[in-house]
Amino acid sequence: MKELQALLPYLRRYRVSIAAGLAAVFVANAFSLAAPYFIKQGIDALARPDVSPGLMLRYAGLVVLTAVLGGIGRYWMRELLNGVSRRVEFDLANDFFRHLLKLDAGFYAATPTGDIMSRATNDISAVRMVAGPAYMYLVNTLVGTVFSLTLMVWIDPWLTLWSMIPMLALPPVTLAFGQLIHQRFTKIQEQYSAMSTMAQENLAGVRIVKAYGREAQQAGRFRDLSHQYLQLNMHLARVSGLFHPLLALLSGFAMVVALLIGGRAVMRGAISTGEFVAFMLYLGMLSWPMIALGWVVNLYQRGAASMGRINRIMALDPVIRDPAAPRSPATVRGEIEFREVSFRYPGTERWVIRNVSFRVPAGSMLAVVGATGAGKSTLVALLARLFDPVAGEILLDGVPIREMPLAGLRAAIGMVPQDAFLFSDTIRENLGLGVDEEDEAQMEKIRRAAAIAQLDSTVSAFPLGYETLLGERGVNLSGGQKQRATLARAIARDPRVLVLDDALSAVDTHTEAEILSGLREVMRDRTSVIVSHRVTAVMGADLIVVLENGTIREQGTHAELLQSGGSYATLLHRQLLADRLADEGVLAPVEDEI
Repeated sequence: MKELQALLPYLRRYRVSIAAGLAAVFVANAFSLAAPYFIKQGIDALARPDVSPGLMLRYAGLVVLTAVLGGIGRYWMRELLNGVSRRVEFDLANDFFRHLLKLDAGFYAATPTGDIMSRATNDISAVRMVAGPAYMYLVNTLVGTVFSLTLMVWIDPWLTLWSMIPMLALPPVTLAFGQLIHQRFTKIQEQYSAMSTMAQENLAGVRIVKAYGREAQQAGRFRDLSHQYLQLNMHLARVSGLFHPLLALLSGFAMVVALLIGGRAVMRGAISTGEFVAFMLYLGMLSWPMIALGWVVNLYQRGAASMGRINRIMALDPVIRDPAAPRSPATVRGEIEFREVSFRYPGTERWVIRNVSFRVPAGSMLAVVGATGAGKSTLVALLARLFDPVAGEILLDGVPIREMPLAGLRAAIGMVPQDAFLFSDTIRENLGLGVDEEDEAQMEKIRRAAAIAQLDSTVSAFPLGYETLLGERGVNLSGGQKQRATLARAIARDPRVLVLDDALSAVDTHTEAEILSGLREVMRDRTSVIVSHRVTAVMGADLIVVLENGTIREQGTHAELLQSGGSYATLLHRQLLADRLADEGVLAPVEDEI
């Protein structure tokens, strides 16, 4: 149960409510166990010569009163303790999500989204059952057991001892079945994660599934995973199905022993009929906690398995984190310098970036070109500290970015990724994601950024304009519109450094030229880093870096690289030829997807 120790800080926050709830457990059990005593008094009173209807009515009233008061106690027991479990669930879910946001890109590259979703929903729900119902019923079981045993011993110690003999098998049975439940539930949760991952991937990529006509095959794969999930649940059901009847059987043996020995005691006059009835009622009350104990063990084992899965994520420290002694430039101007930077992804041997060095003065434009897989996207990901270099260092205004606070570094950089991602929210909320201002001030920045990104006229044509609600990942926008939206989002936050990671690949050459022209005006006295596969779009850059297999093949201005006649000049000539052929109608031009 070590896994559940991580739950204690959450429970301590609500110790007053927990204490009140546990007090309600004691009150509920005290009144519930008083009822058999009054029944005993009533039965024994029947043998007295002074018995009367009024006396019996009084005992009956006392039984009803104790039942009502016990019910009130049980209501508050559930109200308080189950309420605590819901609050713990709320706190744990928020902490888990907050921790997920801190983890670095390497974690998400190695962990399936469906597995994370399973832990954030199914596992947290299982933990909630421990944070309320499980210990509520455990304490209820212990209190009920102690009270019942005390009253049974008060009635007849030897009868109590004999009745408890069948219960000696209870601890080993509970431990054995608890271990089985824990192991099988862990496998169930792992299988549920696999199902969640497949469902998430297929729903996100449903267009690909349909385009390739693989609906039947994917449905078959999901059916196989579901069948395995069913089999694992059936294995657990068999264990649970055997566990509870076995506990009931042990309780039944105790009732048989009490009936045989207690009946003889009544016949001998050792105990009264009323005492025997009360004893059997207390034994019956003791039987329910014994059966409930099986359910509690089940909940604890499930919760421990789920908490263990959550703990494994919560124990991960982000590789990319704030420095111990952060420092920042007095004013971020945007000077970028790479010094002998090398990088390879964790767990791999291939160098993606190797010994890369260059310097970009503040307010300049850097262009990064190269073939697919040359390391262009990795280069700009290192600048935003999505990853850290294996060797070398990157500086912003002379300060190593490892020594800068993450929030400050990323606030200075407007990142437009290659994969245009939009949230299921309004266009305004998407474009204003990084803007701290509100209302009119925010809207002014959004409109200005949309105009620069050549998106304003498109949005204005929608019936609700900037309040238009986007579907998942912006599904109701074209590829070009999504790219321009992500560009506008980055411009709206007014960064000192703007990074475009091949962010205009889905727009036509003419639109790209207009956008870049607008950017030059906006980014005057600011630094821009543009990754593009179109050399013609970056000819005006102050520095052009040509990457090849992760190393710098060439760097310089457009004129310098053209004069050297290397890879850059060859690539430019090929693209100019392709554009000329497109103009003559020999090749189809690339059109914007609108």
